[in-house]
Amino acid sequence: MKILHISAECYPAAKTGGLGDVVGALPKYLNKAGVSTGVIIPKYRLKWIESHHFTTVYRGAVRLHNRYVPFSIEQESGNSLEFPFFVANIPGLFDRPGIYADPSGYTYNDEVERYLCFQQAVLQWLVNSPSYPMVLHCHDHHTGLIPFMIKHCPEYGALRHIPTVFTIHNGAYHGAFSWRNMYLMPFFDGNARGLLDWADTICPLAAGVKNAWRVTTVSPSYLEELRQDSHGMEWLFWHEQHKCAGILNGIDAQVWDPRADPFIAYPLRDSVETYKAENKRILAQRFNIDPSMPLISFIGRLVNEKGVDLLPDAYARVLQSGMRVALILEGTGEPRLQDAFRHLAQQFRGRFDCTIEYNEALAHQIYAGSDFLIMPSRIEPCGLNQMYAMRYGTIPIVRSVGGLKDTVPDIGEPSGIGRGIRFNNFSLEDASMAIYRAADLYYNHRDDFDLLRSKVMQIDFSWERAAGHYIHIYEEMTR
Repeated sequence: MKILHISAECYPAAKTGGLGDVVGALPKYLNKAGVSTGVIIPKYRLKWIESHHFTTVYRGAVRLHNRYVPFSIEQESGNSLEFPFFVANIPGLFDRPGIYADPSGYTYNDEVERYLCFQQAVLQWLVNSPSYPMVLHCHDHHTGLIPFMIKHCPEYGALRHIPTVFTIHNGAYHGAFSWRNMYLMPFFDGNARGLLDWADTICPLAAGVKNAWRVTTVSPSYLEELRQDSHGMEWLFWHEQHKCAGILNGIDAQVWDPRADPFIAYPLRDSVETYKAENKRILAQRFNIDPSMPLISFIGRLVNEKGVDLLPDAYARVLQSGMRVALILEGTGEPRLQDAFRHLAQQFRGRFDCTIEYNEALAHQIYAGSDFLIMPSRIEPCGLNQMYAMRYGTIPIVRSVGGLKDTVPDIGEPSGIGRGIRFNNFSLEDASMAIYRAADLYYNHRDDFDLLRSKVMQIDFSWERAAGHYIHIYEEMTR
């Protein structure tokens, strides 16, 4: 195994968003390109993990202050993900029915201990392995201390020569904790204390940026945004820019294939129009909406960074204006937002409906049956949903941030490069106008709508291109 990806998520075993999708797809395409690649995540008590068989390959214990936490490293026996897949089984910390939060949406209060144990369990396993990976590829703050630990913690010093890549999927989450909790850390060289510190905290995100050999973000625009606004880390991203690169994510064309998707009721055959109409009819029955109206959907986490707090008022304004649109939503998140959408569904029966859950199969059906997908994000480092939508013939309505800006030129752009509808400001006026433009396209420019839908289905968002960029980085570091 040449490359080991270390992450909190990996689809289909554990996923809350784009991180899981990326870590579940990129290794598959690296292996197809001839680069032997594996993945390790914590062993959560989740349906996919519990339904697969794992074989123990290592047992150990991590020191956490004045106690030792036993763990085992286990490998999935069936190779069902098309790459070696490992989990760190740490009883008491990860054997819970959720990744970051319980089923009610309340976050776990021991995240520091959980991910310190996970990172050290991975490193202890590697130190005691007969051979080492050529590159350690760490993802987000949950694994951001690994580049520091292998350089400056004596017990992991045998790994210090291994190059590290640190990929930032969402820089809004730093994982920072107080120096008062330093006793939870493994022993480290005191002279290296500054490589952990940011704003007088131990900051895994900053430590990853400082200590990794290379740093990547999941789109070029997002890297530029981090240099302009990263919650106080702007200087750090400018200082480390020599080792940073923005690489746009891809999507797994095998999983997201409208011709062969087992989750959708009516796969694409010859007619795009028939495929869309039949899948929309299924959604209309499921959500009790009128299929003659343009269907605008939202899929994702109900949190402020996704801009979801803008939607209840925007939807109410649009529906009260008499605009003939149908709106549906699937997702979970902050209880206040969940309640707001439930109330909206009661108020606008037959025109808005929601399901407060994340259902992977239903998400595929929504992509296939919708006319538009709205993403009003405050922050969107890359965004995969807009790519899934286009793959399934659904036109994206997006705010001009991060990867949304990179992947969705507006239909008003010259030279016919448009792929969807964009708006710039995070405001009711801009969001409402974007929905109005979508309805206008659907009702009054039907030929343009049909052409655009067919065009976006042909765009190549596959992982081969992105995998090639990562292979180039790996090769640069291991020459």
